[in-house]
Amino acid sequence: MKICRVEIGAGKIIYGIIQGEEVFGLEGELTRAKPGNNLGRLSELKLKCPSVPSKVVGVGLNYQDHAREMNQKPPENPILFLKPATAVIGPNEPILYPAQSQRVDYEAELGVVISRLARNVKAASANDYILGYTCCNDVSARDLQIKDGQWTRAKSFDTFSPIGPWIETELDPSNLVVQGILNGKIVQNSNTANLIFTVPELVCFISSIMTLLPGDVIATGTPSGIGPMQKGDEIVISVQGIGELKNFVRAG
Repeated sequence: MKICRVEIGAGKIIYGIIQGEEVFGLEGELTRAKPGNNLGRLSELKLKCPSVPSKVVGVGLNYQDHAREMNQKPPENPILFLKPATAVIGPNEPILYPAQSQRVDYEAELGVVISRLARNVKAASANDYILGYTCCNDVSARDLQIKDGQWTRAKSFDTFSPIGPWIETELDPSNLVVQGILNGKIVQNSNTANLIFTVPELVCFISSIMTLLPGDVIATGTPSGIGPMQKGDEIVISVQGIGELKNFVRAG
């Protein structure tokens, strides 16, 4: 099932279920959703970020190929950072290039959307706390990340966390192609089979540190091929079995 959020006039945003080319209003709870009234054709509706996270938990250096690219050993434990809710945008919304930075990078990632309060979750039970999966772009001001030595400023600018286009609830995350496509050219191309820490391991580790709330998103890490974006660029994050998240870069 594909769960989305759509804007239906006067700034009203509601949850929907995508079936083929049509979108239906979501009835019931997210974990027991069923389609209601027809909202219209998917191509004619404005999609918003499919989740309303209190936080986005990022994972650094979580692909074998990215670790090699950065000339670093795979970490012993997941490297975590946070992106604030104010950084979150949806599909086709602009990424704003901040005046403070001279290099803003794309990072294609699989996103995990949490379904219910999760604290001290065992890896074997992780699926019970996952609503589904989505595409994430962990936009990063690389020059500021290097300058600061820690990642908060570089990762937290408004619009630096595009998520979407929807949540796919029926998906095995263990073997999915993840791509970053800049202006029509594939610049990142890997597979979640190359993750150092798997999705269940991440849910277990993160929930042992902080409580995950419904709608929170775990950005599971980016593969090799990271690079800069320029104002006017189109960046697409593609995850097999989910779809494509498209955004454009604009001056901040």
